[in-house]
Order: sequence, then structure tokens, then C-alpha cells
Amino acid sequence: MTKTKEHTEDTAPLVYQCRLNVSTSTIDYLADLLRAHLKKIGSPFRSRPPGRIAVLVLALLRRDQRLLDLAGGSGVPESTLRRWRDEMVGLLAAKAPRPGRALRKIAERGGEVVLIDGTLIPTQRRTGPDDRRNFSGKHHRHGLHFLALTDEKGRLLWISAARPGRTHDATATRHDHIVEHLKAAGLGALADLGFLGVDKPKNPDDLVIVTGYKATRTRKLTPGQKQANRILSAARAMVEHGFANLKAWRILAKLRTDPARATHLLRALLVLTNLTVNR
Repeated sequence: MTKTKEHTEDTAPLVYQCRLNVSTSTIDYLADLLRAHLKKIGSPFRSRPPGRIAVLVLALLRRDQRLLDLAGGSGVPESTLRRWRDEMVGLLAAKAPRPGRALRKIAERGGEVVLIDGTLIPTQRRTGPDDRRNFSGKHHRHGLHFLALTDEKGRLLWISAARPGRTHDATATRHDHIVEHLKAAGLGALADLGFLGVDKPKNPDDLVIVTGYKATRTRKLTPGQKQANRILSAARAMVEHGFANLKAWRILAKLRTDPARATHLLRALLVLTNLTVNR
């Protein structure tokens, strides 16, 4: 039996730096939020200052760094970093607006319409009965469905709870009572044909969700209807900008967290997205 000489210098961990593209104001906001929380619970001690914790959590969310790698490079246990992440996500999610309040603010600023759409956040394929529920036939992949409201410029206002990927946009809209919230705020909404039939008032003038016209096998669209659809699509384009800003957080490239925590995560990222876009 031969013995090989071990080269300890070859197995030493290598730590490198990379740029985190978030603003200083975002880091300061998270640090102040954590300081206020620690003061409230009477636990001022952490092994790292609040500003450093904020940077580590943002690296996890923005760059989707592996917990083990980031913890090893920062000199903190993996379990501690996971606890900091969950703590910060919970604090940020609590700051996310509710639909009624978000719509009232738009109405108070003189707004007339909002944009509504659904999106799929990819997830790992799950085993058991949840496998079929999370598969989206529209996108042909597994994921979680979220509904979002934005203003006319694409700024995110509200995001719904996580639902199985097979959930239809119209179903999610009914469950969240979006039509009622819009009527209470006196606002209208522009949506795609996936929301067709959600709002069915007796008087057509009372329609609050505008979806455009849908062609059928026996009824083709007139030139005027096609033009109306093009105008509606152009007005709705900004909602995709809102989703693009949200999905710039690379942790959403493929969720590896428990689906039960996905709602908190998305609402925390909503707050961070607005801090980044509106700075």
C-alpha cells in the first residue's frame, strides 16, 4: 500500500470578490430595518453588524449565491446565514402593500387604470401528488403562479400569494377579489385575454377589467377590433417591465425554497424591486 503526500495548500479555500449591483440606499434601508427589529425584540447582538448582514442577504437574493459558499467565504456558519436570510425576508415581506391600500394610493394620485397579469416562477420538479399541481400546461414546466398589479409605468404595486403552476389567471383573480378591490378604489384594469370573463357586469359601462376581443373559429375579428387589441397590447406592455425588474433577482431563476415560503420571498423582492427602481 503506497501513501501519497497530501498538499494542504492545494485544498485551501479560495475566496474572491464580485460586484453586487444594488444601491447603497437599499443596503441602508435593510440595515435600518434590522436595527429597528433588534431594538424591538431586545436582542441587539449579532455576530456581524446590520450593514454586513444586509449585504450578505442581498447577495443571496440578487446573485443566487449558494448558502454554503457565501457562508464559507464570509466566515459565518451556514445555519446562521440561513437564519439571517429568513429573518430579513420576513421583515421585508411585512412591508409589502395589500391590494386595497395599493389601489387607493393610485386613485389618490389621480390614476385611472392599473395593469394586471400573471406570471410563472420556475421551481424544481417535486415528487408525489404536488408534481402535477405545479406543472403549467401553458409554459410546459413546473412552477408557482403569481398574480401582480402594476401602474401604467410598470411599477409593481402588489403581488399575490403563491399558487400551483396550473392555476389560471382568471381563477387567481376571482380568489383575490380583484374586481371588488378595483371597484372600491374607482379604478379600471387592463388585462390580456386570459382574464376574459372575470368581470361580467349587467351594464357594460360598469366593466372594470378590459381584456380586448377574442376571435373564435366561427367569428373573425373586424379591423376595428384588431386595432383595439393592438392599442390595448401597447398599453399593457409596461407590465412586462415590472416582471422583468422583479425577475432580475436571480434567486427567482429557479426556486429551490419551500413553496410555503415562496409568498414571503416574492413580497420581500417586491419591496426590494421598488427600492431599486424608484431610487
